Amino acid sequence: MKEVRVGRVTGYFAHVEAAAIELNGDLKIGDTIHIKGHTTDLEQKVDSVQIENDSVENAKAGDSVGVKVKERVRRHDVVYKVIDE
Repeated sequence: MKEVRVGRVTGYFAHVEAAAIELNGDLKIGDTIHIKGHTTDLEQKVDSVQIENDSVENAKAGDSVGVKVKERVRRHDVVYKVIDE
């Protein structure tokens, strides 16, 4: 499997278990992402993407999105999209 960098984490909201991500690539519901940092190593399917509290199917480079995550992530963690070859 190949991974392509699609953004970085700019914040984490524990009360809703969501990561704020600044995108430099495309991301859509159903994609598998891998979030990696010093103490973070999380791989999961994207179930929810929001832009300014509105649910969207997909987002593009330049968008700031909220993504529901299974565990805590940290600022500056790198977000990769997993691509099956």
